[in-house]
Amino acid sequence: MAVSVVTGFPGFIGRRLVARLVAGDPDERVVALVEERQLEPAREVAAGIDPERIELIAADISKPRLGLGEDEYRRLAAEATRVFHLAAIYNLSVPLAVAQAVNVDGTGNVLELCEAAENLDRLVYISTAYVAGLRTGAIYEHELVMGQDFKNHYESTKFQAEVWVREWMGRVPTTILRPAIVVGDSKTGETEKFDGPYYILRSISLAHSRGRALPQFGRSDAAFNVVPVDYVVDAIAAAADDPKTLGETLHLVDPDPLSARELFELLSQTYAGRSLSGRIPAALVKAGLHLPAVRNAFSGAPPQSITYLNHPAVYDARRAVELLSPHGLKPPLFTDYVEPVVDFFRRHEDDPALIPPPV
Repeated sequence: MAVSVVTGFPGFIGRRLVARLVAGDPDERVVALVEERQLEPAREVAAGIDPERIELIAADISKPRLGLGEDEYRRLAAEATRVFHLAAIYNLSVPLAVAQAVNVDGTGNVLELCEAAENLDRLVYISTAYVAGLRTGAIYEHELVMGQDFKNHYESTKFQAEVWVREWMGRVPTTILRPAIVVGDSKTGETEKFDGPYYILRSISLAHSRGRALPQFGRSDAAFNVVPVDYVVDAIAAAADDPKTLGETLHLVDPDPLSARELFELLSQTYAGRSLSGRIPAALVKAGLHLPAVRNAFSGAPPQSITYLNHPAVYDARRAVELLSPHGLKPPLFTDYVEPVVDFFRRHEDDPALIPPPV
């Protein structure tokens, strides 16, 4: 029987991946390593998928041996055939110590479990396209250490973690996947939280409610890369079983991303039926977002988020396209699924469960 160990459950990607794994193989059993405080939500999610084939274990990936007892750790190492490491802190304003403990130390602890797992076929490690940090221009899948600096501790610690994963590739059979900014399902628009690019939609909604058009924030030509959650989950599942992806690093991105200006315009037209009006320099927006009154006017967007609208980098995905195409997977263009994304937002924009807390 295949036994997949999954971290990051019951998060937005994690819950979808577990459902996909269980549905795809009747002999699949999933062991989800779950934070203690997330156990009850995890039980509810597992009950809606298949509680008989999903085992939940309270764990702390930031601790040695994942915070597990000796017997449980040895059992996990003996049973695991695949490990999917999704757990990370994605908050752009996360303090360094917290990001280091979860993103770096947590990855090292997962690697140690993988090395101890004598029947392991694959570690699928979920990195991020933003390990490229402040690099500009074309970013290639085989590249990592290029002397780059970083926008925040999230990026720098995910970079450190990927360096560690790559160093252990000779000891642990691994595939690395680097998603761009993950948004809602390309068919239903469903998402877990209205953060990231959804701050743009929330700002458009606020301006529209006041009879105004939204201005462009900062640069107009910088590419802004988003990818739908269903493509990411399908790619993770496909890559885990394909011998050709072993040892590979794949960008899960939009191969032809819209510019920031095009993205703003498309969202404004789709949501409000009107074009943008004017432009506010990026530096002015970022400085203003440190003030609560200004941040509220932009629907609570954190200052760190503006950088991603104005950073001129493009993520090459030719290897991902080559290896995932035989599985029927093609990275979708945002223009192909903007309607369900906006429609889901329009129907749920006042749902407090989807609105992120103030930064």
